Amino acid sequence: MTQPKITLVGAGGMSFGPTMVNDVVHTPALAGSRLLLHDVDETRLLRAYRFAAKLNAASGAPIILDYTTDPAAAFDGADFCLTSAEFGRFRYWRQDFEIPNRYGARQINGENGGPGAVFHSLRSIKNTLGICADIERHSPDAFLINLTNPMSRVTLAINRGTRVKNVGMCHEMPIGISRIARLLRMKPSDIEAKASGINHFTFFTEMRDRRTGDDLLPRVRALFGQPIFDYSPRTIRLAQRAMRSVLLGALAEQIYSPLVVHMVRTHGIVPCSVDSHIGEYLPFALDIGSWHPNTVEHFDRLDRSTERFTTWVADTHVPLPVHRVGHSLEEVIPIVAAQWTGEPTRLNAVNVPNRGFIPNVADGAIVEVGATVDGAGIHPDTMPPIAEPIDEYIATQVALQDLVVQAALSGDRELALRAVIEDPCSPPDEASCRAMFDELCELQAEHLPFGPRA
Repeated sequence: MTQPKITLVGAGGMSFGPTMVNDVVHTPALAGSRLLLHDVDETRLLRAYRFAAKLNAASGAPIILDYTTDPAAAFDGADFCLTSAEFGRFRYWRQDFEIPNRYGARQINGENGGPGAVFHSLRSIKNTLGICADIERHSPDAFLINLTNPMSRVTLAINRGTRVKNVGMCHEMPIGISRIARLLRMKPSDIEAKASGINHFTFFTEMRDRRTGDDLLPRVRALFGQPIFDYSPRTIRLAQRAMRSVLLGALAEQIYSPLVVHMVRTHGIVPCSVDSHIGEYLPFALDIGSWHPNTVEHFDRLDRSTERFTTWVADTHVPLPVHRVGHSLEEVIPIVAAQWTGEPTRLNAVNVPNRGFIPNVADGAIVEVGATVDGAGIHPDTMPPIAEPIDEYIATQVALQDLVVQAALSGDRELALRAVIEDPCSPPDEASCRAMFDELCELQAEHLPFGPRA
């Protein structure tokens, strides 16, 4: 059987490219595949290629590796396209976070929910639809796996605005299993779980010990009820100090989660994600806990540290055992292998249009559920109804999904403004929303889907 051509779009990005290359190299079923790295930034692309070439060589060169900045060459003949691409990620994310808050918004993060996320959505949708246009032009039968945030809104735009076959993927569910496994002192592989909701706002519906069949959710609820999760002032000071360090900050973000604890204790439901994600959809997020970290600054430092490390790995003559890293927690490449070989594979989470998979979420909204994938495609799970009060928060976000995507596809500024006004984390008065909206529009004009003002 001939092997696929896999195109990585935005391959120079540090949160995406190296991991995807590593996973292709470590998937025996894809040996002999052609992996093409594509990015519009040639400097970042060349660094990514040097890293990929070293990893491939250290693993016995199981794949054919190439790179290009030319979209035609990147997409021509592609069987699978993987994309995670943004312009000026941290520059604009900082604007999305700081400017709305200056006008009175109550955002915890400003990336995937809140008024700042309206602008993140508009930029990402415009860029992703351009990528989809290249796919339709050069490889209309290719399957697109999108990792670009805000996941729900970008995936909805792809499904409404293009003919590209696609799925949206995020690693929060498997990371959530690993986080809870550590807290329970278990191996992640010993936990079998299901969850549902919308991206970054999913909640476990099942969690069992594979070895015994025991229901683990009562243990998790009891765990979060312990005094250690009350987060004393001393604990908060330790978390604040930890956030000054890249590595300790990453650990602190996983452990310091007063909002997660609140949801478990108050409603008995266990989130898959940490505070910085679920808090984007909860208007009371900033009222829970006396301190929340600045996630933008943390991830900016983490990205720059990863970039320096990856550059060193790509260019050093020191022999490194890079081939021993092993497959990541990402479920992207397993989709490629399962569709290509026909071998069924279980996935923890996919982002797809709702077709009755969650009965009390609007039809067509992008939902996140588990699935099985094989040669016939992706087969999402049918899940029980979303529990109260999460169903109401999700209904609000589904309505915002619709408004933002309509605005992006039509180029309608007023619809985008309406989405800002209706977001529950926006400034409380319309005048502030409009002033904030106009300021961000001016700063980000070249990457927004609006034409010039009449």
